Amino acid sequence: MSDIVRDWLNPYLPVWAVDILLAAVVTTVLLLFAAGTMMLQVWVERRVIARFQDRIGPNRVGPAGLLQSVADGVKMFTKEDIVPRAADKWVHLLAPVITLAPVMLILAVLPWGLGLVPVDLDISVLYVAAVSSISGVGLMMAGWSSSNKFALLGAMRAVAQLVAYEIPLTIALLGVVLLTGGMSLARIPELQAGLPFVGTTITDAPDLGLGWFIFTPVGLIGFVIYYICVLSEGERTPFDIPEADSEIVAGYMTEYSGMKFAEFFLAQYVLNFSLSLVAAVVFLGGWQGPGVAQLAAIEGPVGSVLAGLLSLFYTLAKTWALFLGMVWLRGALPRLRADQLMGFAWKFLLPLALVNVVCAALFSALTTWDNALWGGVIRLDDWQPLARQILALVVTGIISVASCIWVLQLNQPERSPATRAAIMGKV
Repeated sequence: MSDIVRDWLNPYLPVWAVDILLAAVVTTVLLLFAAGTMMLQVWVERRVIARFQDRIGPNRVGPAGLLQSVADGVKMFTKEDIVPRAADKWVHLLAPVITLAPVMLILAVLPWGLGLVPVDLDISVLYVAAVSSISGVGLMMAGWSSSNKFALLGAMRAVAQLVAYEIPLTIALLGVVLLTGGMSLARIPELQAGLPFVGTTITDAPDLGLGWFIFTPVGLIGFVIYYICVLSEGERTPFDIPEADSEIVAGYMTEYSGMKFAEFFLAQYVLNFSLSLVAAVVFLGGWQGPGVAQLAAIEGPVGSVLAGLLSLFYTLAKTWALFLGMVWLRGALPRLRADQLMGFAWKFLLPLALVNVVCAALFSALTTWDNALWGGVIRLDDWQPLARQILALVVTGIISVASCIWVLQLNQPERSPATRAAIMGKV
């Protein structure tokens, strides 16, 4: 898409001016899109949760309450900025900024569609994992600087939760890195073309753009682990203990008001959207879908524009579906205790993520390596690609199911003899 714009502008402007203009336009569009998306997310969540609770939700400001988020934004702008007398004022001021800035930086490397990548980094997966963890510094600054025990307790909960779930999240992404042989988010959707389960291994098969990694055992387990970790990173129910209003008022945000308070909410919702988009790109094919490859094959700018628009629609549809899943879970599940949350990360998700990395390496070995690397024990170089793909699916599927059962058995709560006897008596 940028190449088309460059061709239009190069006759009128020097190359450096075109580069600066494109960078400024892309940055402005991303920031405005993030703010607009956050307001739409808030409206959608309030309406959906209201339906869960047999209410109507916002319906006064604008048609169907669509302008309610705008009204809330105006209210935040006009509210007084109150800072506690005992607070560290500079740290208190910088905390929401440091929380929001890394989240916005994630948007720069996300592929929004075919040819719609603001910055194509070769290590964009590592970049996302590193940048998304920086916001925890801002949360700790907010809790410590507020001179409030509730705020400090919420900040400590947030940092502990972030550290615990960042590890299985990164390992889940590592499985896909092993499958693709690279860390470029722009290239990962390109490798998910073809048909479900078999990808592009069937010769002359139509490219439906459905060879998503979630249709493999490695991708399915990785997606489940990643999505659970995203719920925790974004402090979504049932992992919202850092700001539990029934326990610690509002956690690290207790002593914030006005636009500072709004910045924390903006950071949370943009982080939820960004990490959902990463999940859509890594596990759900990103912009891949029926019709994209066919439109891209049309010669000329018309085919490129249509393919870009359709691919953008697929990306946003998948991302919004994942966000609606977060809203549904909020309306259906209760909040976890802190010990349950931490134990789930270390005792369940982490072992399962490590086994999934082994499965990813085995899947890559069965589909790409030749017999020389196996020491001549098993000869796979004579097998057809489709046969090797099916073998990899079966082997990794068996290992994945066995590992899930094993981890579940390890985490079964121990019962006393009296409890076991009571259960057997009831049966």
